[in-house]
Amino acid sequence: MEVAFNDLETSDLIVDCIYRGGNSGNAGDEPLPRLIPRCEASGGFRKKLREDDSGKYAYVVLYTTMSELEWPDYLDEETGVFRYYGDNRHPGKELTDTKKKGNAVLEMVFALLNEGCHLDDMPPFFIFKKAGEGRDAQFLGLAAPGNPQISPDKDLVAFWRTVKEKRFQNYEAYFTVLNTGKTPISRQWIESLIYDHENNLQYAPEVWKKFLREGRSGIVALKAPKIFKVPSRYEQLQSDVEGERCLEAIRNHYRDFEQGFEACATNIISKMDTNFVDFSLTRPWRDGGRDAIGYYAIKTGGKANYPLKIDCALEAKCYSKDTSVRVPQMSRLISRIRYRQFGIMITTSFVDSNAYKEVVEDGHPILIVTATDIASILRNNAINSGNINDWLNSIDARNIRLLEYYKRLSKV
Repeated sequence: MEVAFNDLETSDLIVDCIYRGGNSGNAGDEPLPRLIPRCEASGGFRKKLREDDSGKYAYVVLYTTMSELEWPDYLDEETGVFRYYGDNRHPGKELTDTKKKGNAVLEMVFALLNEGCHLDDMPPFFIFKKAGEGRDAQFLGLAAPGNPQISPDKDLVAFWRTVKEKRFQNYEAYFTVLNTGKTPISRQWIESLIYDHENNLQYAPEVWKKFLREGRSGIVALKAPKIFKVPSRYEQLQSDVEGERCLEAIRNHYRDFEQGFEACATNIISKMDTNFVDFSLTRPWRDGGRDAIGYYAIKTGGKANYPLKIDCALEAKCYSKDTSVRVPQMSRLISRIRYRQFGIMITTSFVDSNAYKEVVEDGHPILIVTATDIASILRNNAINSGNINDWLNSIDARNIRLLEYYKRLSKV
């Protein structure tokens, strides 16, 4: 669904709807100031104070392009969890000393959430992302800070980042997109948030009122379970320009030493999920279809009890994007998985549809990681085309004995 630029001033907010920008070629083309009363025209945090002189916020718009490599905002449609990075994105300032005061807003709303006693002061968050051409924007939903499945000490985290040898801090925040049902979010509610805040709840969505009453435990997420289909070659390879540069750097690095990718693959999997631990590479004449063996550790979070460790076997394929993992390679891994083990097939390319179907239709416990996943994992761990060669060399340095062994083999 789309709403034309000239209709924005009378439109309500509909989840996934695209609101068209103008075509004049200037800042007046921005759709959000027309769509949302008194909304700012730029920035990631676009907030509005109430008109009751309370100094409190009526609402906050979170805007994202979903394409900043260093700050990968992300919406998980299956759970409704939305990750958003704060606005201290360059060195030189303190954590909350930002132009839009976005990080100060994050501190305020998460403090309200965790205190749980003044939730009526909580502003609603309206999430938009850049869509298509020009200034078009897509509405992703009404959101509340936090999530029932994320502990209070993890939904707003300050972390360090280094850019051009300068360190600085920023926030990583987690919100939940609420299930507002089929009813649009009315323009009347947004106006009442600004001009008649005492009476705004008579126009508010029921899911927002439930959140204000119950806090974190009252969050009802908009969840959209995926209907599974075998992903296409394009979907498994898809990445932005920076991601493709990183993938090509990996392929080139191991072009004459494919076995070296095995160590790289275990590093990538550990970066994907830190619960993967203790990977060890298998010897080539004894690997039996497995390049590495490791564990997935499920922990209680406390110190008293031991984690549950589940064995996993990893197979790594450093292929060009024109070469797929086919049925023989996948069957080889499947046949080597032991009882109570699961497997990981990781490739810099894609998995052929027949091989993918064999895994899915027969219910084999195989995690498939392809080029698009690798690009995303690297981006989330601040590995880019500028530093990927240093990262690859550091992996090789830790596995120098393996490199020397294969050099000797090649001379035989």
